[in-house]
Amino acid sequence: MTAVIRKLRRDDMAAAASVHRVSFDERLPWLAQFHTPEEDGAYWRGHLFTTCDIWGAERDGDLLGVIAFREDWIDQFYILPGVQGQGIGSRLLDIAKGAHPQLFLWTFQRNAAARRFYETRGFIAVEETDGTGNEEKEPDVLYRWVRGD
Repeated sequence: MTAVIRKLRRDDMAAAASVHRVSFDERLPWLAQFHTPEEDGAYWRGHLFTTCDIWGAERDGDLLGVIAFREDWIDQFYILPGVQGQGIGSRLLDIAKGAHPQLFLWTFQRNAAARRFYETRGFIAVEETDGTGNEEKEPDVLYRWVRGD
């Protein structure tokens, strides 16, 4: 069954925060539980919901993936590990690409799966850091995508 893509509402933010936490902890276990579930929920409800367009993919009422973006930036993008590779991430990313002519995003250097995903979809690494500028103190990489003519 195909996932349904829709713009998320404020009452979806707890589920979005949960997708974020499960996906983050699976891909980056050395950073697992960096924030509490309460902190995650407050961030999604209080900050992301007020500053970003947030879209999700769901199947049978279960949220499978989320993307939060604003002009020029993808702030958060997570797909549950069990449904990765089914095209859900590409469909969500296409919504952000359709809304803006260029996008930037950060990911951690050690997140090889995310880096492959972005690079195969036209994102180019433009900067790497040692992590001193992010709260996790984890080396990261800035990617840029530009819509072609």
